[in-house]
Amino acid sequence: MIGRLSGILLEKNPPQLLVDCNGVGYEVAVPMSTFYNLPGLGEKVVLLTHLAIREDAHVLFGFGSAEERNTFKELIKISGVGARTALSILSGMSVPDLSQAVTLQEAGRLTKVPGIGKKTAERLLLELKGKLGADLGAVGGAVHHDTTSDILNALLALGYSDKEATLALKQVPADATVSEGIKHALKALSKA
Repeated sequence: MIGRLSGILLEKNPPQLLVDCNGVGYEVAVPMSTFYNLPGLGEKVVLLTHLAIREDAHVLFGFGSAEERNTFKELIKISGVGARTALSILSGMSVPDLSQAVTLQEAGRLTKVPGIGKKTAERLLLELKGKLGADLGAVGGAVHHDTTSDILNALLALGYSDKEATLALKQVPADATVSEGIKHALKALSKA
């Protein structure tokens, strides 16, 4: 298996890259989260990889972090989720956002990713529970699960992005009620 590539970045055509490793050019598919953090053309790049072998092709996937690669591997273990779908999920949301969606069991956040319907989102949440879910301490201190979920859903309903809502949740005191939490979060968002 090819587990890591280190070489010169020759081409960037989302989501494909061409990396020259001592005269051999490897085509690598990467999620957009990795793509946005790549160096310029002609510069050295290091990618962790996963080689998917199918009947009709050998496809190399690259990742900027071990966390992304491990999440990709968990995703492709799920029935009905292939490598392209897993790449789409990682392109549509960060690993922490996906972990939070799994922890809070929020299918709505997953259905925003192109190609993920309600049934697939529910299957992902079920299969990834316990494998990928972050503990809620990383989301909002010791805020109770239902409170955190309610505050997050309220912020999303008000039109804030997942990223903005998650950052605002970190400003919410641990003992806040839902209404107090929303007020704290909105105050934090107005300062941003």
